[in-house]
Amino acid sequence: MFLSFPSGTFSKVQSMRNASGSNTLSFPGVVLWAGLTILSSVAAGCATPASEPATISVTERSGGSGIAIGVVDTQWLLKESKLGLQVNDTLSQFMKDRQALLELEQQELRNLENELLRQGSVLSPSAKQQKEEQLRQRMLDYQQKAGNMSREFQSKQAELLDEFREQVDLVVKQIAQQRGLGLVVEKGKNTSTRYYDESMDFSSTVLEILDQTTLR
Repeated sequence: MFLSFPSGTFSKVQSMRNASGSNTLSFPGVVLWAGLTILSSVAAGCATPASEPATISVTERSGGSGIAIGVVDTQWLLKESKLGLQVNDTLSQFMKDRQALLELEQQELRNLENELLRQGSVLSPSAKQQKEEQLRQRMLDYQQKAGNMSREFQSKQAELLDEFREQVDLVVKQIAQQRGLGLVVEKGKNTSTRYYDESMDFSSTVLEILDQTTLR
């Protein structure tokens, strides 16, 4: 969502930039887009970040090695399990709450902008300069708040995904011990697993037990 200001806004804020010598001033709509891009993309897909190593997987007995291997698709479990849906719902609500706060700040900035445009012709030079400085400072504050909220969201996402992995790990360990598996590997995108026999994948079993132990 980009914020649209009345005609003449860009030239006025540009003059404010020239007066202050700062290149950091950004319009609220642009800041909102920058601050919430990661929020929207994560809430839409809620996938494990590519930069983080995958943690779980499965296979059966490897020929001649004597080691039983299993494969698990954690990203699939995140999308299909009750617990994964809870993670997605929590992140979505977390994003909506913070987006609402940013939109309130955005409206206040728009009101200050309109007030300055209406009164600009009747204000004394010193009063006009004071209001312009007030608007500039509010924009900088908004930009900082949007950045803080983006970092807060990333931290919340990492926290919830860590908790999800911990719960999946417990179920995987339980199944692996019952089946005598000596190794469980991760399948899916951004993993090192290139090939596996389908019989080694016990993701559906993990999903069944995970859903049984998840309250919703």
